[in-house]
Amino acid sequence: MKQDKETKDLLQDVRIPAGLVDLKGTLELPSGCRRVVVFAHGSGSSRFSPRNRFVARGLSDRRIGTLLLDLLTPEEDLVYRTRFDINLLATRLVYVTECLAMRPDLKTVSIGLFGASTGAAAALETAAEAGPLIRAVVSRGGRPDLAEAHLHLVRCPTLLIVGGDDKDVLKFNQDALRSLTCEKQLAVVPGATHLFEESGKLEDVTRLAGDWFERHL
Repeated sequence: MKQDKETKDLLQDVRIPAGLVDLKGTLELPSGCRRVVVFAHGSGSSRFSPRNRFVARGLSDRRIGTLLLDLLTPEEDLVYRTRFDINLLATRLVYVTECLAMRPDLKTVSIGLFGASTGAAAALETAAEAGPLIRAVVSRGGRPDLAEAHLHLVRCPTLLIVGGDDKDVLKFNQDALRSLTCEKQLAVVPGATHLFEESGKLEDVTRLAGDWFERHL
């Protein structure tokens, strides 16, 4: 655990029990934060994803706590089929959010989810299953079609962020927007592709996500 003596911000590696496995993550809690966002990365990525870490830093600047974690063990992540087992990922994400809510220092915080690619499907399914525990969801370049059967059960405000040049994924998100019955919005970032690698595009994602979480958490 690392704690800054000036700001009392907390940065620590954590292990979270999720059924038969322990999941590894990095928890950052800015001093006095009342919101925490859990990140679910896409297949083939990890909690060290530079894109999610970039967004997490932007949220931290707004005094929003973040938890970057891996929903699969290193051995499980080697199995292609397991990477796309959305039910498994969502089940573990439910464990994680329930564990966070039980921490004495987090009992009064609001919890949101940020999902990328397949992680977005897991986040949406988790929101459907966890009910009022999840207060907001943001999807970046997500695959909500992989959680299609659960979309109508999502009750929390949901923001879908898609690159304007990511045509196939944009279609998936347009279809998902029609299936969602909660407060919802589709934000299309012009000129961005799937990974938002173009200059300034990831900053746009961070601003959109930060505004959404500040409004709804």
